[in-house]
Amino acid sequence: MIRRVPLVALFALAFPASAFARGTFDPSKEFELKPWLSIHLGPLDLSITKAVVYLLLGAAGTILFGLFFMRGRTLNRRNTVGEQIYEIAQTQVAEQGLPTKAIARWFPYVATLMLFIWMVNMLGFIPLPITGETWHHIPVWGIYAATSSLSVTLALAILTFVFTHVEGIRWNGPVRYFKSWIPEVPKALLPLIVPLEILGQFMRLISLSVRLFANMLAGHMLILTFIGLMFVLQSVVLAVITVPAATAFYIFEVVIVVSIQAFIFAALSAIYIGSAIEPEH
Repeated sequence: MIRRVPLVALFALAFPASAFARGTFDPSKEFELKPWLSIHLGPLDLSITKAVVYLLLGAAGTILFGLFFMRGRTLNRRNTVGEQIYEIAQTQVAEQGLPTKAIARWFPYVATLMLFIWMVNMLGFIPLPITGETWHHIPVWGIYAATSSLSVTLALAILTFVFTHVEGIRWNGPVRYFKSWIPEVPKALLPLIVPLEILGQFMRLISLSVRLFANMLAGHMLILTFIGLMFVLQSVVLAVITVPAATAFYIFEVVIVVSIQAFIFAALSAIYIGSAIEPEH
């Protein structure tokens, strides 16, 4: 029964409303963020979109996950799972990137970040009837990952970016911290090196956000593209090829990519914060 879950999930998401317009299926439309509830405060757009709903579900799921697997004094199977996740977050993320003196302060952040991103990524592969589309007034089931939106991953990256430099200044003072960015080179090279070092700090922001965004977007696009080929080419016979291929990508994303991307984002966040607290230079 468990082996059939990916296949059932794929069939549940294989027929988005746009696919029923034979020959015109465009997988990129599944990632358009149309405002469900328009909220504007001057130039600031706070409208509720599909991504916001998935983030709220991800936050609720993260809380429930923690309460279910990490609460309780007696040792049982649930606590064992919670302890394994806690150990990964502590030994493989926090202790590898953060100095000992900062683990107590920043472990909760990097651990929560890892679990939250994992939950949001995983929700992105569970077919849900909240795509915002309907077919004959029936809500369409589909998959969508909030982390396939650059604005979401950029917001998460900005948190780490701000915390990194705040901690660097707090532990070292502004002069010593910003001076640590500049390597020991001849003074004649400083006009060239300093802008590059500053740019390198901002490249961390781009690296964090784009890596997560690109991986999640690419995975969903591949799955939807394989399924959509049946409608674009108007041939059900292609299901013999496209459905197994989409299933393979689906399993790969769920089993490997979802967890790896959450781990990498949290691990890099810990490394960036740790390197600011104890600069190399």
